[in-house]
This record gives sequence, structure tokens and C-alpha cells, in this order.
Amino acid sequence: MALVRERRQINLRLPLPEPSERHPRFPLPLPPSVSSLSAPNSSSSATVIPITDLEKLNVLGHGNGGTVYKVQHKRTSEIYALKLVHGDSEPTVRRQVFREMEILRRTDSPHIVRCDGIYEMPSGDIAILMEYMDLGTLDTLLQRNGTFTESALADVARQVLSGLSYLHSHKIIHRDIKPSNLLVNNKMEVKISDFGVSKIMCRTLDACNSYVGTCAYMSPERFDPDAYGGNYNGYAGDIWSLGLTLFELYVGHFPFLPPGQRPDWATLMCAICFADPPSLPETASEEFRSFVECCLQKESSKRWTVAQLLSHPFVCKDPCL
Repeated sequence: MALVRERRQINLRLPLPEPSERHPRFPLPLPPSVSSLSAPNSSSSATVIPITDLEKLNVLGHGNGGTVYKVQHKRTSEIYALKLVHGDSEPTVRRQVFREMEILRRTDSPHIVRCDGIYEMPSGDIAILMEYMDLGTLDTLLQRNGTFTESALADVARQVLSGLSYLHSHKIIHRDIKPSNLLVNNKMEVKISDFGVSKIMCRTLDACNSYVGTCAYMSPERFDPDAYGGNYNGYAGDIWSLGLTLFELYVGHFPFLPPGQRPDWATLMCAICFADPPSLPETASEEFRSFVECCLQKESSKRWTVAQLLSHPFVCKDPCL
């Protein structure tokens, strides 16, 4: 006769903490009890702006686990952007913000968004104070003003390539170049931002094949490494993303899909990995067409490098012409 054991009922529920024990999400201005880190890339004698000296003006945008505010320094009236990531955010978001902090501490370039301070609060909240780019992103300008002219795109390409040249020379791969990560000010200066999924190549043999970044702008070898020999060149991946970005700003929609179609992962993978690279319309000049083709080579080893693209006729011609 089989022995039947009584199944124990295990209570897997955890009691919620009392409201007074939960971490609050502090509004700005933030409490004075914060640990301020020195401003990246500034001299040791530079004064770090206390976060309590910043006044919230309005919300610029929301992201995963955080909010970006437009803030003003109370004494100088200087305007900044403050990215606040809450302490109870998802672990992935926390890892990304710490990665961004590490990148921002290493960078000092006129083509990279400037960081003026990093703050860690006892609550676990983290704030990053950055320069304010008053025209928003290239994606914002596309939605507001329509498509870009070739002369404007040549200037955009020249500035983004200069930023990528700086990053790549410091063994930093961005991995998420796209219109919404390129900020613009009223001088039409374009600066690379959002380093949450970037990679520091600390050693020559470091791998860079993790599945991060925005799917739509990923290179074919990111989607399907095995089909491309299992080798992913992150530097070449940034070039592919730049080519798609310029293409989109010219035609007004994501190049691999018809206007208005919302991409899903499977559709993107098939289009990017198995279809031929998109072709610019006949209105595009030969120089622009050539430049984009140099970026959108499906075989990463055939893509031009940053240095080669900076010498391409499309970006070398007189901006005034």
C-alpha cells in the first residue's frame, strides 16, 4: 500500500512594510543630506553645485525608472538638465545608470553632453546634472520641423563622427546611436548623450556582443552573430546606427519599414538581417548616397571607420555651400 504524504501548504507571501518604512520618492528640490561627488572632468578646485541650490522648472522627459528635469541654479540662473533615477528602480536600470556615470566621468569633449555633477542620496536615488540642450533631440526636431536637408545632415554627421572619434579613441562604444540620443542646442551643436548601454573596452580582447541598445538601430551582426562569424565589432556597430539615423532624418521615417508602421522584434530582425540595406530616394545626391552606403554595409569589416568617414566628400565639403 502506497504511503501518501500530506502536502505542506507553504505561504510564499511577504508582508508589505509599513508606509513609514518605505523609501519615498523625493520631489525636487532634493533633501540636503546627499553625498555629492565631484563634478566629472573638472579641476579639484572647482565648486560642485549643491543639489539643494537647484530649482525644478519642469519635466523634460521620463525614462525607465527615472525622470529628467529642467532645473535652474538659484544664484546664477544657469539652466541645467537633471536626470533623477529612483532607488527602487529595476536592477537593469540601476546597472545602466552606474555605467553612464562611469562613462561620463571619463569623457570630456565638445561633442559629448557635458556632466556637471553626480549625486547619490541615502534613499538610493541617483541624480546626474548635465548641460541643458534647449532644442531637445534630433528626433524632436524631425517631428517638429520635418525632414533635414543634406547640408544640415552633413553638419550632423561631422559632429557625431567627431564625438564617436573621441569615444572610440578612448575605447568606448556607444551602442545606441539614434535620433533621440543626439541632443541639439540653439547653436545647432549636436552632442551624443545617454550612455546607459555603452561599453568600455578595457582590454583588446573584450567581447561586445551583449544584446543591448535599441533593436531598430542594431547592426545585422548584433541580431545574428553566428551568421557573421560570431565576431561583433562594436565600433562598426556605431557606424551602422549613424547611417540609419541620417537616413531616417532625410526621409522622415525608419528606413527599413513603411511610414507609420510600428516595428516589432521579429519584423526588424528579418528586415535588418535578410533584406538588402535600404536605398535613398533619387533626390539624394551621389555624395550622400555614397556616405550612407559606406555606413550600411551588412558585412561589418566593409564599413568605413570613423576616420575614413571624416574624410568622405559628403562631410568635407564647405558647410556654406
